[in-house]
Amino acid sequence: MASDNRFVDDLARLTSGALGTLHGLREDIEGRFKERFERWLAEMNLVRREEFEVVKAMATQAREENERLAARVAALEAAQKR
Repeated sequence: MASDNRFVDDLARLTSGALGTLHGLREDIEGRFKERFERWLAEMNLVRREEFEVVKAMATQAREENERLAARVAALEAAQKR
């Protein structure tokens, strides 16, 4: 009976050690993957969402101004033809 208990204790210790090692390995792999992924993203020259929204708003304003000016030019051309 005592040898069975010792066997179970040894097996539990071995399993616990293996799980700890696997956990450490998992964290190491995740860390390396994260580093490479961040480096890859940095190389892509992506813009941040805030920057995109600012440029989008500027483009919308420019388009609206262009439409106003086009309507004004059309009105001036129509008045000139009269």
